[in-house]
Amino acid sequence: MSQPIQLVILITTLPGRGREQIAAYERLAPIVRAEPGCLQYDLHQVSGEPDRFVLIERWSSKETLAAHDATPHMIEADAASPTFRAGPADVIQLVAEPLA
Repeated sequence: MSQPIQLVILITTLPGRGREQIAAYERLAPIVRAEPGCLQYDLHQVSGEPDRFVLIERWSSKETLAAHDATPHMIEADAASPTFRAGPADVIQLVAEPLA
């Protein structure tokens, strides 16, 4: 298997629609956290900006991340997100080890 994968996902909702992002996350979080290989799945709201969020994900391998992306609940969530998001999320994959 591959090394752990860490993602930082930047999300912006349409003006005034941040609560919908939070509700979607609250529905998904317990399901995602129960998936094999999920090490972290945490949403943070940007301070002072109710329509901007950062999602931190850590997966045990690229295989478990790929399996997560193909789950029915994620396919459904991805299909619903354009109704409240300002555009596609910006997904940043970090290197495996932090720099010294």
